[in-house]
Amino acid sequence: MSEITKVVLDAMGGDNAPKEMVKGAVEAVSKEAGLKVILVGREEEITSELSSYNYKKEQIEVVNATEVIETAEPPVNAIRRKKDSSIVVGMKMVKKGEADAFVSAGSSGAILVGGQTIVGRLKGVERPPLAPLIPTEKGVSLLIDCGANVDARPSHLIQFAKMGSIYMEHIVGIKNPKVAIVNIGAEEEKGNALVKETFPLLKETKGINFTGSIEAREIPHGQADVIVCEAFTGNVILKLTEGLASTLVGKIKEGMMSTLRSKIGALLVKPALKATLKEFDASEYGGAPLLGLNGLVVKTHGSAKAKEVSNTLIQCVTFKNQKINEKIKECIQTDVISAE
Repeated sequence: MSEITKVVLDAMGGDNAPKEMVKGAVEAVSKEAGLKVILVGREEEITSELSSYNYKKEQIEVVNATEVIETAEPPVNAIRRKKDSSIVVGMKMVKKGEADAFVSAGSSGAILVGGQTIVGRLKGVERPPLAPLIPTEKGVSLLIDCGANVDARPSHLIQFAKMGSIYMEHIVGIKNPKVAIVNIGAEEEKGNALVKETFPLLKETKGINFTGSIEAREIPHGQADVIVCEAFTGNVILKLTEGLASTLVGKIKEGMMSTLRSKIGALLVKPALKATLKEFDASEYGGAPLLGLNGLVVKTHGSAKAKEVSNTLIQCVTFKNQKINEKIKECIQTDVISAE
């Protein structure tokens, strides 16, 4: 029997807290026997929500935290001042080894700052990247970085490529994943200064399957498994992808309901369309891990509902069982020794 994975869930983070956080926790433990969820936040509110469900009491615990870090708060000041916030209390549990992972739909800035200052980086990791799985025509790709490091250096992107490759191979199950760097053309000489400097270094990097540049229009087709970029570019790609997907789904539904004939047609295609749309539903793939820390920290969408929360919690179990942190640590520290 595998060891229990303890995951701290920020019950107060996100637009739908604590209701959807609690519901997601209950759904997750009902599916995964090897999971224990520690709900951190205002105990009275959490307990009230939990009273609506039947669940194995040993799989869900509540830890009180009286403060909440709001999205609009300056993250550094919030982490320093609100010591009894759900984010700070939860991350300290990971730091102390009382939990294996921390999950939150709350303030992105506070999660990124807390991840680095409280949980801390693995030795040798220069910058921890935020890395969500995004749906593509061929399955999923890892977009790394999408929000943590706006001003990255070539050495950072090299580490992103290595950590992303480890994640895709051991979490998603893609052997020898294809790595590409986001560019404005396929030619090696194209791109800004960062891309031009990083490209030849990626070509020379051992242990990754670097395939060259990838243009944004090729990302949805799944032309690469690990998509490397700095956070500014990655965040634009992520938000545009999510916005476009939402708009297209809305327009399709609107068109199908426009006439009696289209409504009849909608009934006929509904099963196939539902299955297809499910493949492109980002909530199916859980949250975005902040890779390269001394413990796992995962950011989910601020609008996350129970399904995404549940999938993210179960994702943490896989992360631990596959020993992703150990593999990243070994890879990075081998590079440090080689450089010395």
